[in-house]
Amino acid sequence: MRLAGWGRFPFHESRATKLMCPNAVGQILRGSSGYVARGNGRAYGDAAIGRDTTLQVAGLNRMIAFSPATGELTVEAGVLLSDIIDVFLPRGFFPPVVPGTQFVTVGGMVAADVHGKNHHRDGGFGHHVHALKLVLPNGELVTCSRAENVALFCATIGGMGLTGTIIEVTLGLRRVESGWIRTRTVVTENLDGAIKALQETADATYSVAWIDCLARGAAMGRSLIYVGEHARQDELPAAARFRELFPKRARRRVSVPFDLPSWTLNRTTVGLFNEAYFRRGSANGNVSGFMHWEPYFFPLDGVGAWNRIYGRRGFVQHQSVLPAGRATAALGEVLDRISHRANASFLAVLKQLGDGFGTMSFPINGFTLAIDFPVDPKLFSLLEEIDRVVVGAGGRIYLAKDARQSRETFEASYPGLATFRDIRRSVGADARIVSRLSERLGI
Repeated sequence: MRLAGWGRFPFHESRATKLMCPNAVGQILRGSSGYVARGNGRAYGDAAIGRDTTLQVAGLNRMIAFSPATGELTVEAGVLLSDIIDVFLPRGFFPPVVPGTQFVTVGGMVAADVHGKNHHRDGGFGHHVHALKLVLPNGELVTCSRAENVALFCATIGGMGLTGTIIEVTLGLRRVESGWIRTRTVVTENLDGAIKALQETADATYSVAWIDCLARGAAMGRSLIYVGEHARQDELPAAARFRELFPKRARRRVSVPFDLPSWTLNRTTVGLFNEAYFRRGSANGNVSGFMHWEPYFFPLDGVGAWNRIYGRRGFVQHQSVLPAGRATAALGEVLDRISHRANASFLAVLKQLGDGFGTMSFPINGFTLAIDFPVDPKLFSLLEEIDRVVVGAGGRIYLAKDARQSRETFEASYPGLATFRDIRRSVGADARIVSRLSERLGI
């Protein structure tokens, strides 16, 4: 079948095999090669497409054990983040780290070592994984943790499914008193202000900036920074809508029914959107309020099939991270190139990150910029230029979002690569577990 990531670029042919029973995974893998596991298809590029076979783990979707005393949860790898929230938020628990969508599997979150709006304080998802069960290419089931098979544990977190097939994960949930987020918006007029504001709000649990990537001159990098905390019961207003301490996930009301024409997103329409969005956000600057957990953490989940907005050609997301000391200059250069040459993008996010956990984890202590671009023949030469800026500043590209970076860019930016390759060889994964991403980058 033809498979693609969430960006719908590129498409590849791969044979799909569904995994439904954890006890049968080892037998299936012993006769397979050129495969990789796939969760809910939310990796943007080609990371979850096997060269020959794609193992669909969504059928491994059972919750196994939970301790209310400690918040420790054990689930199969195909359990969705949304399912965990649905079950445990009403009990006063929330995932320790969430990415920009709740429709991802726990196995995928481990493989990508996903980061959220709280990485600067709490680290990535891998920092909160206590143990995992992994099926090696020879069918052997191994348990990995900070005390057992430690090197393999660290390589699997952020390893993009290339060390083995994750079938079970044990993680810790955080206690919360409500499903509401106390928020505040900080308005900044340029990139320097955005970097400074993210640093000054680093004590907050959550912070993320929407950044206007089309603004130029003195306004380049103007941003709206959304700071958040889990609201306590005693600080919630008495209004009726706050009487439900743990509001449920909203039913999706809007969906994109077809691919929008390519001319829909252009510099004029997106420029107008960005201007209106910034003005609206500025009007609420430094005003505190309370927000339902879903639109704060997962704003795009409210629109079904939103990836169709970019048209039938699809889109790519360029997400890079730059070390703190060199981030302002490098980000300025990147934004300058984008504002003058790129296709329009209304979705651009800037966050502060701490150090990563895994051998191949994406985060470093610095700032990450993520921008979506509709696929266009002229786009890729620009992205290669941006890659050179990123690598030259000591940064790297996020593998879970990547669909096109070169092997040269990749090898120059991941210092743990040699160790990772050694671990893959030691468990027989180098010749057996092959994704389109690993083939493209020579992992």
